[in-house]
Amino acid sequence: MLKRLSIAVLLVFVLPLVGAAQSKVKFPYSITSKSLGYGPMLASAKLGFMDREDLEPQLVYVRGADKSLAAVLGGSVFVSASGSDAHIAAVERGVDLSMIGGTINGLSQVIMTTKQFQTLNDLRGKIIGATSATSGLGFALRRYMKGKGLEFGRDYQILATGSAGPTLAALAAGQVQAAALGVPLNFIAADQGFHGVGRIVDVIPSYQFGAFTVSRPVAEKNRPLMVRFMRAMISVHRWFYANKEAAVAFMAKELDMTPDYARRGWEYYVEHKIWPIDASVNIEGMNVATQIYWEASQSKGAAPSGSKYIDQSFQKEALKELAGR
Repeated sequence: MLKRLSIAVLLVFVLPLVGAAQSKVKFPYSITSKSLGYGPMLASAKLGFMDREDLEPQLVYVRGADKSLAAVLGGSVFVSASGSDAHIAAVERGVDLSMIGGTINGLSQVIMTTKQFQTLNDLRGKIIGATSATSGLGFALRRYMKGKGLEFGRDYQILATGSAGPTLAALAAGQVQAAALGVPLNFIAADQGFHGVGRIVDVIPSYQFGAFTVSRPVAEKNRPLMVRFMRAMISVHRWFYANKEAAVAFMAKELDMTPDYARRGWEYYVEHKIWPIDASVNIEGMNVATQIYWEASQSKGAAPSGSKYIDQSFQKEALKELAGR
């Protein structure tokens, strides 16, 4: 079935693009949420970075990493910016995918709760809100809590909310006693009277959270096009680092947040290098993501190296071409 799917993808996706590498091409690509982490992706479409590479950006939102990867395989988007664990799971099922770059190279989530709870141990028997329970952030949260001596299912439960905004809403409404909130929502929660009792990064300092996934055979057939995409991604990530105030103003407007929250978010992401300045994959972080997925999914044998899922050649070729300009 996977082979038939690959052939279908090649027919609907590759053939229209062959020979179009040096002309402006409509380029659909997806993100799984409109959030700070995907700020550079939003800017790539809105601020002309794709246009400069003769790519007509068609940025779409596909909620859920599995659906986003299905869109790649179906040819409706050329690149999916989505969670690394979904990529790992798909490859282990036999799907021929490649990870060609990174965009969220770390975890910013803080466990936020009410003043009633002063430590993580106070949350035993309670419910923690998170975007997911059985993938992505859910896996990382479970590894973090285990590192602190709490086992999922035995000591606490996770309420999966689907996205960050509803996670904060669930905390504010009292549906959960704590919530794993990333920057800048943790700052917003703090201003609402909640406080942090733990940072996931303290247990998982390196983690590949969001990355660019493509169909490997399709990407190889259209290498010049994918290299142009990676040139745009490198350029926009570099711009985010070099233009603080402009980046802050863009995110405040695009994400409908105050400039203060956007600025604090920019500062955190840059300080911790969560946005990769060269749109690269964090190899160490990918190794950790693979190990966490292997453990959470109870896969047999030792976890493979994260390099199994990565093809850095597109990013390296894009870097070389940018250096020659």
